[in-house]
Amino acid sequence: MNFLDKFFHYKEKGSSLKTEIIGGLVTFIAMCYILPLNASILSSMGMSRVGVFTMTALVSFLVTMIMALDAKYPIVLSTGMGLNAFVAYTLSNALFTSWQQKLILLTISGLIFFVFSLTPVRKLIIESIPKDLKCVISAALGSFILFVGLKNSGIVAPHPSTLVSMGNLLNPAVLVGLLAICLGVGLTFSKRKMISTLAIPISVLFAAVVGLVVSIILKENGLLISTEAGWVYNFGENNPITGAQAFLPIPPWYDSSLKFGLEVGEMKKVFMFGLLTEDYTGANFRDDILHVVTTPASYVAIFSLIFVGLFDTTATLISIGDKTGLIDENGEMKNYRKAVLADATGALICAPLGTSTVTSFAESNVGVSLGARTGLAAAVSAILFFLSVFIYPIFSIFTAGSVTVSALVLVGITIVIGAFKGINYKDPVNIFTAIFGVAFAVLTYSISNGIGVALIIYCLILIFSRRAKEIPPVIGVIASLFLVSFALNAVMQLL
Repeated sequence: MNFLDKFFHYKEKGSSLKTEIIGGLVTFIAMCYILPLNASILSSMGMSRVGVFTMTALVSFLVTMIMALDAKYPIVLSTGMGLNAFVAYTLSNALFTSWQQKLILLTISGLIFFVFSLTPVRKLIIESIPKDLKCVISAALGSFILFVGLKNSGIVAPHPSTLVSMGNLLNPAVLVGLLAICLGVGLTFSKRKMISTLAIPISVLFAAVVGLVVSIILKENGLLISTEAGWVYNFGENNPITGAQAFLPIPPWYDSSLKFGLEVGEMKKVFMFGLLTEDYTGANFRDDILHVVTTPASYVAIFSLIFVGLFDTTATLISIGDKTGLIDENGEMKNYRKAVLADATGALICAPLGTSTVTSFAESNVGVSLGARTGLAAAVSAILFFLSVFIYPIFSIFTAGSVTVSALVLVGITIVIGAFKGINYKDPVNIFTAIFGVAFAVLTYSISNGIGVALIIYCLILIFSRRAKEIPPVIGVIASLFLVSFALNAVMQLL
């Protein structure tokens, strides 16, 4: 395998072939949930669920491989959670009456984002952010990852009065997830380096195996049933978790909707806005383009899409940069064009191919935390994305929230600890900024919101404490744009 080292230089960066492969594998396991989840979200607009899943996997493979082979960083890309939810749920169904119109908006914003990314602007933004603010962004990102894991496993559950609460310990998925977290934490502090390094994959595998056993027992005894809303518990009318979604891994043979192979017919339904089908014609496409161009709210939506995409990706690049050599000790980004080419390309091609905007995934920190330092890890993840197109029933086991929770929680905590270590606590500005960033990233379920609020608070504090000169010009501009973005998003909901 010397040719791999010659190409990726993993030994030079303190890694190894095994570490890179494990890093790529575990990163994929931690983020492959996005494939069925994105399909579920976009299908709510009327798109083919299977078609979206397939195209999401293929686009993720393509752009991640670009990152792996060109930029050679261990950054994995797929459709962004905030962006797909924005398209499906935030964009007004009254103004944009078809999914094609919404994907046309994505195409326009993707084109602008692509051009924008190839200019020095994104590089200027990343390099102009002070070290303490970078740590704040990383802390918000880590906290968000932690919360996502707890939410997707049911360990943190919605509550009508308090918004969130502790999940029901009678829920088998909650118990499996908690056991996996405990195992992962325990192994992390093992004195044997090999065991501590493999704490995440071991805990994930443990959750998958135990979860499968539990779901099989429940299914065979009629306590786990399949409904239109997914797999739910059936413990009797008086049981509090009856009807609740089961976040357990489901054996493929229990789900008839899971099929092996490439379903070309479903892909055609979403590819190129559905123009390859009989239901959507060129005339329909022209009418939809005209509608988007002549609707004022379209331009608000396009601005928001570009903004969210920029900061979701920037947050990931900053959090990973220090460990991978992407950002040097002076805060300057190396290989800038190559690093942003992958996500810029993804933003450009995603909508025409039938999925939502691609972004660098925060879960890339999973592989980095295991020691991955090069594009070889990203290449491993990319190959798994490609394989998932054909053998998704096998990969579906690792998409359950009870399986991914240990990886997300451990990685999130690791990022937060590292970020807090780098913050200068002698300056209270940094403390206030960090608290606001973390709180809003978690409580609004948006990294972009967390960053925006943190930057606004940072600028306000410096202004009121007569330290306005310390605000980097770019940060001042970005904070102002965030204010505008928040205002426009509010106004858009009235249109």
